[in-house]
Amino acid sequence: MSGTQNSPTGTLHERLRLGAGFAEADRTRILEALSALAPHLSGWEHDQVELEVSLKDTDGAAQKVTLQAWLPERAHLVATSRERDLDHALAEVRRDLIRQIEDERSRREPRERRKTRKRTT
Repeated sequence: MSGTQNSPTGTLHERLRLGAGFAEADRTRILEALSALAPHLSGWEHDQVELEVSLKDTDGAAQKVTLQAWLPERAHLVATSRERDLDHALAEVRRDLIRQIEDERSRREPRERRKTRKRTT
């Protein structure tokens, strides 16, 4: 197993699928835009994470970017944006998915651990 697979950034690089509307040439731009998501994926093993980003209607007025995440023992998470600027849309879906991941964690974290974590931080 390579070193990048064990790192949060490696998980993002290795597990992100480019769906409809994106080409492999877009990968670097997308990975840079989504890089802040990587630390939020660190709670899972590399091979437990599935991510997909897609783009619909790129030339139309209803452009839509969708970022999906499949995490073990979590709901299927979906973030969407209708921003016309692709960089803004990617930033919006990244922020929304991070929020959903943190919401899921806080809902499923044992109450005792939540109390301890809040006291120690």
